[in-house]
Amino acid sequence: MRQLELRHIHAFVCVARQLHFSRAADELGIAAPSLTKLIQEAERLLGVRLFHRTKRSVALSAAGSAYLAEALVALDHLARGEERALQAERGELGRVEVGYVASAAYAGVLQRAVGGFRATHPGVDMSIREVPMDSVAAMLRDGLLDAAYVRPPMTLDDGIQASTVHRDRFVLALPADSPLAASAAIRPVQLRDQCFVLPEQEAGMFELARRGRFSARLGPRPGTLAAVLACVSLGGYVAVVPHTLADCLALPGVVYRTIAGQPIPSEIAIAFRKYERAPAVNAFLDFARRPETLE
Repeated sequence: MRQLELRHIHAFVCVARQLHFSRAADELGIAAPSLTKLIQEAERLLGVRLFHRTKRSVALSAAGSAYLAEALVALDHLARGEERALQAERGELGRVEVGYVASAAYAGVLQRAVGGFRATHPGVDMSIREVPMDSVAAMLRDGLLDAAYVRPPMTLDDGIQASTVHRDRFVLALPADSPLAASAAIRPVQLRDQCFVLPEQEAGMFELARRGRFSARLGPRPGTLAAVLACVSLGGYVAVVPHTLADCLALPGVVYRTIAGQPIPSEIAIAFRKYERAPAVNAFLDFARRPETLE
């Protein structure tokens, strides 16, 4: 069964607004006979008379007035639907799942990216959560995360890549009562007899041991950086941690000291699917990787 089409509705609304077939035809850019045919088809399909027409006047019928109110609402919904479709295509609507390791929050890089993106893309729902770094690749692959802030180096699955968004350096966290705390800078070789509590990112500790030419004694792996510092505060352990912790995380019994020599670099990267298709996710990734956010 044939149904009313959008062209019929547009023709009807235009005539209802003009109450003049010739002017309505000009506005629509079609011939007057074609417009008359569209209105006749609409009336036949609806089974009602939309206009009272004479040679000198055009007026809406009762059915036409009732239908006009609904037609205007429908056209408004369609226009809004078109705009929302365009917004979604531009990445202005949607949802982005962001994971992070705690040090990304300590460094402020997470706040700058997510907060800034929310301000410019209010139609995108941003969900953030702290995640273990060794789970990131699988969560990205399985679609549980769209992006994740991590501490390189880390093993990435095929189809996952990472871009550096923050540069830092490693420092030493040690008990305040340690004899080493008397020094402002500690040479790697001085740590040969220490036991190291391990954060999620171990690269800094292994580089320090390489420079000191010793095999590190490995202690517990408590997980988060806060848990690492808690172990240090209880005594008996030292830890190699990002410098940003010294600026924002103070625990009783813990002091931070510079590692002497060439700084050991520490980075934060954002990991994501290489062939991402979701416009909102790509919009966030573009924002998060802007050069002005890289420190």
